[in-house]
Formats: sequence, C-alpha cells, structure tokens
Amino acid sequence: MKTLYLDCGMGAAGDMLTAALLELLPEREKMVEELNGLGIPGVEFSCEAASKCGIGGTHVSVRVHGAEESEEMHDGGHDHGHHHHEEGHDHERHHEESHDHEHHHHHHSGMHEIGHIIEKLPVPERIKKDILAVFGLIAEAESHVHGVPVNEIHFHEVGTMDAVADIAAVCVLMDRLAPDQVIVSPVHVGSGQVKCAHGILPVPAPATAYILKDAPIYGGEIRGELCTPTGAALLQYFASRFGAMPVMRASAIGYGMGKKDFPAANCVRALFGETEEAGDTVAELSCNVDDMTAEAVGYAMEAFFAAGALEVYTTPAGMKKSRPGVVIHVMCREDKKDEMAALIFRHTTTIGVRENISKRYTLKRFTETVQTPFGEIRKKISTGYGVTREKYEYEDLARIAKEQGKSIGEVLAAIEKQ
Repeated sequence: MKTLYLDCGMGAAGDMLTAALLELLPEREKMVEELNGLGIPGVEFSCEAASKCGIGGTHVSVRVHGAEESEEMHDGGHDHGHHHHEEGHDHERHHEESHDHEHHHHHHSGMHEIGHIIEKLPVPERIKKDILAVFGLIAEAESHVHGVPVNEIHFHEVGTMDAVADIAAVCVLMDRLAPDQVIVSPVHVGSGQVKCAHGILPVPAPATAYILKDAPIYGGEIRGELCTPTGAALLQYFASRFGAMPVMRASAIGYGMGKKDFPAANCVRALFGETEEAGDTVAELSCNVDDMTAEAVGYAMEAFFAAGALEVYTTPAGMKKSRPGVVIHVMCREDKKDEMAALIFRHTTTIGVRENISKRYTLKRFTETVQTPFGEIRKKISTGYGVTREKYEYEDLARIAKEQGKSIGEVLAAIEKQ
C-alpha cells in the first residue's frame, strides 16, 4: 500500500508541508512552475535549499503582490470586528498595518469570495473540493472560537492569498502523490503564548486546538506556535489516521523547513513508500438481527463505513421461530474493534456481537491519474502474488457518462480505444 507518513515532531504549517511534499517528487522545479501556473491572484511560489540543525531540506516562499511575507508583517492585524485565522508561527501570517492604511489598500474576504478564487483555479474538481474542505475546517474553527456564524468569518486579503497558496499547493501535491493512506504522527503544537490581533493567546491557538480535537497533540519545552491553523487543517483533512510510523519501505524522504530556528530541527519530515499489507490481521465483528427494517440496516452499514470499517456486508439467515433475518459483518483493524462494537450496539438491535480475528492477504493497491478524451480519470491498480489488475474509478466513469449522456460501457469503450 502506497503510504505517506508525516512526522510532525515540530508541528506543521502550510509552507512546511508544501516543501516536504515537493521534496518527494523527482522534478521539483517543474512542480513549482506548475504551482505558479495555478494563477492564484498576486501569488508567486519559490523554493530554496535550507538547513536546520545541520539537516538539509527545502523552504518554500510565497510572494503576494511581489512582497515576500515575513513574520514582522504578519502578526495577525485585522480590522474592526472581522475574524481570520491567527497564526503566530513564521509560516502563514497576516498583514499588520495601521487601520488607515488597511482601509485604503485592503479588504477582507469571506468564504464566498474564497470560493470564487478557488473555482477559477485550473485544477480538477476533486482538488477544488479538497481546497474548499480545508478552508471549511478553518472557518468552522474560527466560527466556534469567536462565536459568530461561518458566513461572518472574514480572512484578511493578504493572509487569504497566502493561505489559498499553501492549501492549494498541498492539495495539488497530495493529488500528484496519490497515497493510499496518510499516517500522521502525534502533533507537537509548542507551548507558551502567541500574539495576535485579539491580544495574547495560549499555544496552541484556539483555532488550532479546535481543528485538532480528537487528534493526538502534545506540548513541550519549546516555546512558540509550532502548529498553525492552516497546518492543522491540512493534517486533519488528509490524515487517514494519527499514530506511529508503520513498518514501511521509504522510497523518498522530504524535509520541509520553517524559517525560525529552535533547539530542534524546525521541519516537517515526509516519508513516502510501501507498507506491507500482506498477512496483516483484521477483526471481523458480526451479529444476527431479525427485527430491523432494510432501511435501518442500510443506515447502520453507512455508519460503519464512515467510522473506518474496511468492509461491511450482510448475509441472509433463517433464524429461530422461522423468522428470516440478516447477519451483519463488519471488518476493521484490530485497534478499532472496540469502537466498532460500540457502534454496532448503537445502530442495530442486537444484544450480542461476535469477534473473529483473521489473517488476510491483500494485493498492493495504488491509484494513478490518466489522460482520456474526457479529461483526467483515476485508475486503480492492484498488484502482488504474480497478479496485476487495473480498474477505472467508478465515480469518474459515472460522472463522465452523465456529462456526455452516454452509458458507462460506451465511456469505457471510448477510453480504451484511445
């Protein structure tokens, strides 16, 4: 399984994640050109070699309207009553200017305006959805922290372009890498306090803390804001799960550097490679029910998938008193079996759940994007044990069939003819 592991022992920020992912790709300069080709208003990406504590890596700079952003410029200045994400690290910052100057030269953007910017980007719809979803996590956090509706959350113009750049870059790079799973280490958030437009706030900043709720985070002796809201939102959105590095064979390693110097190397480390899926163990939980409607069973199955089940299926069963019933089977990783058992009791009428630990053998799976007469389409490839299988992503085929007024078979025939 193609796995991306993100080591966030010094937190994370949008530009650090961008730099770490760039280092995983073979043609870095060409990729930076592609990012600049996105045409984000006034934004220019550049990258340069950087070193922290003797480790070499890459630092990504974002220029907005020709001016490189700096921490001094971006301590989070904002206008009367408007809210934006406050980031006191050296990565995604907000313009601190006098209110008079701000009134003359800048305005604030809400989610509506950000949606317009993202809609114009020359990227596939799936990447636009990713970018909007990450912004949505930030806006939801700000809404919760400030106690105002999401549609009243406003981002400062310069900070907005910086954040759009970072988020778009990470989403494009993630799409290019197309990992089957993303595992993120527990996140070091820093300690102390951070100065922002509202005054002095504790680290992690409230928005960061909200975004990372339910994720493993920790502080330490290093004072400063190590994880920014943008970094937190990207991690939360892309993480398949948080945890220790799995057994994997890394084919590429990337170091994304921040600007500040700390006693520890200020970087995000990304490892990309294969995890061994063959011969792993799974828990199979099952229960018998004879008093649930078909709709209720369907709803329960959706809930199990949403909670991370590897597979959910049903088999018909004849039960006591000659009642037709159903056996519900839920397969999950062993570390999720208790959570899944609780969900089975919650969403079904059963009073007992059986557990069976099984060893399974799986093919290695990865996804690649191919060009077709209808545009980009994803192809799923499974290999191993002397077998290779290829299959186009059903959602992509269905979307194209709908757009073209064709059947899925006709779309497949046209793609395979090229």
